[in-house]
Amino acid sequence: MLKSIKTSVVALILVSTAIIAHAQKKMSEGTIVYGIKYKIEAPGAPEEQKVKFNGDISKLEMEFGPAAIGVLMDNKSQTGMVLVDIPVAQKQYAAKMTKADMEESNAAKPKYSDFKATGEKKTVSGYNAEKYTFKDDKGGTGELWATLDVEVPANIATADFKDIKGTIVLVDTPQATITLKSLTEGKVGELSVTKAPAGYDEITYAELKAMQQQGGGE
Repeated sequence: MLKSIKTSVVALILVSTAIIAHAQKKMSEGTIVYGIKYKIEAPGAPEEQKVKFNGDISKLEMEFGPAAIGVLMDNKSQTGMVLVDIPVAQKQYAAKMTKADMEESNAAKPKYSDFKATGEKKTVSGYNAEKYTFKDDKGGTGELWATLDVEVPANIATADFKDIKGTIVLVDTPQATITLKSLTEGKVGELSVTKAPAGYDEITYAELKAMQQQGGGE
């Protein structure tokens, strides 16, 4: 009888440990895909964001018309790189971004604060999540859901919510609702904010902005 009880206790401990290990799964390299539903007019804006991450560096990939855009960010140095691939024009550009460039590019974005956990919980995209509310500096409010089931590095898609403990699975703002579609662990290859991929012409960030103002291109 005693032996049976001991065996049951050991089994319970093992099961509990397995549950905790699963709940605290940590990914250092992989791919996150978010779906986007806009609440404002956003012609041509992508309906999906793909983020590849490898340690401190992450890459946001989007399609804008004929161009494929990649934006890389090093979370530690707060520097980055923009990659523009225009197959129809057979043009590929790479522009490094300093910390000041990154700050300038984010200047027009709402700044979020006053995050408060509500204690409300539900399953979002297959993950156990808790609801948070927050405010922005434009006078708006929003809510998000974060999970502790899995941990991924701070990345370019979730940098605005770095004060939240957990992985973001849903964000609802006055502009859009962003929902996690998939999170996959696996190799994503080298991600660099200092080395342009082969075949890309290196230009300055100022030159890239000037090209965008002229219509992308030539």
